[in-house]
Formats: sequence, structure tokens, C-alpha cells
Amino acid sequence: MSVLVTGKFQGDTAKFRQSLTDRAGEFEKIAAAARAVGGIHHRYGIGDGFVLIIDEWQSVEQFQQFFSNPDLQAFIGTIGADPGPPELTICEAVASPDQY
Repeated sequence: MSVLVTGKFQGDTAKFRQSLTDRAGEFEKIAAAARAVGGIHHRYGIGDGFVLIIDEWQSVEQFQQFFSNPDLQAFIGTIGADPGPPELTICEAVASPDQY
């Protein structure tokens, strides 16, 4: 059973958007590390003053272990996220007939 994780980070979206280009190599290394420890899917969305992550992980424990890494937390702080924890939602992923 996999889990879906959404996270809403308040912050400087222009800085975040620029970091996707300027720091692409760092994003790629983080993605590889996530896949190595149970990450299945990952996407970003940008809204008015926030960045949304949408992930699928093999287990909640794998996500929590990955996300609690101090190096990852420091990186998040340098790409535009406001200080403080994001708004996280974690739930069981289920299949449905209308899935695409």
C-alpha cells in the first residue's frame, strides 16, 4: 500500500521558480535520493504565495525519514520557503475506475 503526500509551503514563489533552473542539479540529486528510499512520484505546483508538492511514497515511514533529513530541510529554506513546517496531508493511495 503506497501513500500520497501533499505539502503546502508558503513563501517566495519567484525565488522558488528561479531555483528550478539555477539549482537544477541539486533538485535532480534530491529526486534520486528520494527514489532510492521509496519515493514513487513527485510533482510541484505553484500558487499565489505557495508551492505545493504532490508525492507518492511506498510508505509513510519512508517519506517521514526522507523529509526529516536536516540537509533537505536546509535546502528547502534556501529556495524560497518561509520558516516553519509546511501543511502536510498524508493518506493511503487507492485505485479507482476513473484513475488516469
